[in-house]
Amino acid sequence: MGEKVFTIGSATMDVFVECDSANIVSVCRNDSASSYMSYPYGAKLDMSHFTSQVGGGGVNTAMNFANLGFDTTAIFKVGDDIYSRGIMESFEGTNVKTDCMVQDKSLSTGFSIILVSFQGDRTVLANRGANAQIKLEDIPFDKLKDTDWLYIAPLNGESNKVLEPLVDFAKENNIKVCFNAGTTSIKQGFEYLKHILGIADIVVMNKEEASLSSGIKVRPDTKNIHYSEELIHPDVKEMLYKLKVNPHQVVVITDGGHGAYAYDGRDFYVCPVFDSPVVSTLGAGDAFASTFFAAMKETGCDIGKSLMYASVESSSVVSKFGATEGLISFSEIKHLLEKHPQYSYIKL
Repeated sequence: MGEKVFTIGSATMDVFVECDSANIVSVCRNDSASSYMSYPYGAKLDMSHFTSQVGGGGVNTAMNFANLGFDTTAIFKVGDDIYSRGIMESFEGTNVKTDCMVQDKSLSTGFSIILVSFQGDRTVLANRGANAQIKLEDIPFDKLKDTDWLYIAPLNGESNKVLEPLVDFAKENNIKVCFNAGTTSIKQGFEYLKHILGIADIVVMNKEEASLSSGIKVRPDTKNIHYSEELIHPDVKEMLYKLKVNPHQVVVITDGGHGAYAYDGRDFYVCPVFDSPVVSTLGAGDAFASTFFAAMKETGCDIGKSLMYASVESSSVVSKFGATEGLISFSEIKHLLEKHPQYSYIKL
């Protein structure tokens, strides 16, 4: 096995529902733009597709790290029900260690309903359950001390209270940290996040999360100014500047179909999406962030190449129904890149 990595985050049973009657409604204002998924009010609609898969940031990233050859241990919390049994069965045949999993019979296992649009994007209705109840005593600090890397997936609800002690412990024990902020931590405000960001070696957020974290909105094009003509929107650049709070840190912002951007304090990197059919975008962010973190080790901290690896992994995941069904290895990623030599990043 390779280097040791611990992941901490959610574990859920995900139910995917696709309905061709869904509408995508876009609303634009002078200073913002939003899209909504809608259904006819009061109607009974037939599903065009239905399936269930195991997911959650902790599970998705652990399976990806193991698939990429890392000695992987997952920390997550579940109840004692049919969903927890399904989650545990999903790890059979994988190299993920689950001895740090916590089970609480008084809690329900996390459960999500994913509404998938005809465009492949999704809206998630989540019952956090045990995922929102990870406590400090649930963290095996004695085992964590021996790891090389710590990947922190979004920790929501009461679970967010373990975030600061976790990163402080990582700093004290020279453990490299990749931080993917959750809604609860973002709502604490930028001053709260600064402490976490100041320790994390790699920070990955999507554009919406980065906007909320930094307090910077992305302005839409106007009749006089066309921000979309620039490789990196100036407001996204400002987010990257603000979110990078320590010298050794790399900040990455993903932007859906527009690709991803990174900043290391000296250069900006722009990486387009690696082309693939889109079935469902659920798990794409987890695949991208964990692969980027892993690829920085694989490529000798080559940021541009790591972005490409992450994009290829993410594109494979979105081509399948389920957050972990499309995971591929480093050798498969390299093979796909060899087949598409024209695919590359831009360094600014």
